[in-house]
Formats: sequence, structure tokens, C-alpha cells
Amino acid sequence: MNIYFACSITGGREFESVYQTLVAALTEQGHSVPNAHLAESDATTLEAELPALDVYSRDVAWIRLSDVLIAEVSVPSHGVGYEIGYALGLGKRVLALHREGRKVSKMIRGNPDPKLTTMAYQTPEEAVTSIKKFLRQ
Repeated sequence: MNIYFACSITGGREFESVYQTLVAALTEQGHSVPNAHLAESDATTLEAELPALDVYSRDVAWIRLSDVLIAEVSVPSHGVGYEIGYALGLGKRVLALHREGRKVSKMIRGNPDPKLTTMAYQTPEEAVTSIKKFLRQ
């Protein structure tokens, strides 16, 4: 399956190790994650070097080609929110994962779109289990 993984870049990298765990689990399961590099520690530096239009064009192309979008939304991010809305607008299924107890935008939590699933997790391993469940649906 082709999976777009959305995570905070400029909004904060507090959950970077979780991003890395999730992307590693997806690739180990045989899924293609075209933007897997965004989970890496140097993502902020590498992305800063690219013109904004190039990032936008690349990312929306990857979303269009994806089967689903999986987003880690524990850290607020304008970009991730946009990517979720864009994917839903294309009719893609979206999983928004967040650490239990973190505040998540009401625009995500309150969205009634049946293609959007929001799940809380306590550990990265629990998040991986949630992803597996979502992908089986």
C-alpha cells in the first residue's frame, strides 16, 4: 500500500522518535512511504533548503498517489492540517493519531467525515497497533 505519512516539521519535532517508529513499522510491513525522510532527524534542515512551491507540489502529488494518509497530530501543524483536509477532499481515508492527553484541534476531532479516523495512543507500539487495525479496515 502507498501511504503518505504526515507529521510536524516546522511546528515542532517533540515526537520525532514516534514518527521514526511509525514509519519504520510501515516500511517493515512492506508499505511504500514516499515521504519517509520527513521522520528523520535532519528533516527540518533538508526541508528548509527547498522552495515552498516545490514542497507543496511534491507533497500534494504524493498525497494524490497515496492510498491512505496517516498523520501524527500530537504537535499542532498548519501543514499537517492542510494535508489531512486535502486528502479527505480527494476521498482518501485518513488516520489521525495522537498521544493520549494531548490537545488536538477541534477541526480534526469534530470532523464528521466517515473517511477520517482519530485514535489516541499511550505508547508508540500502541500507535503501530492502531495503524495495523486501520489498514485492515
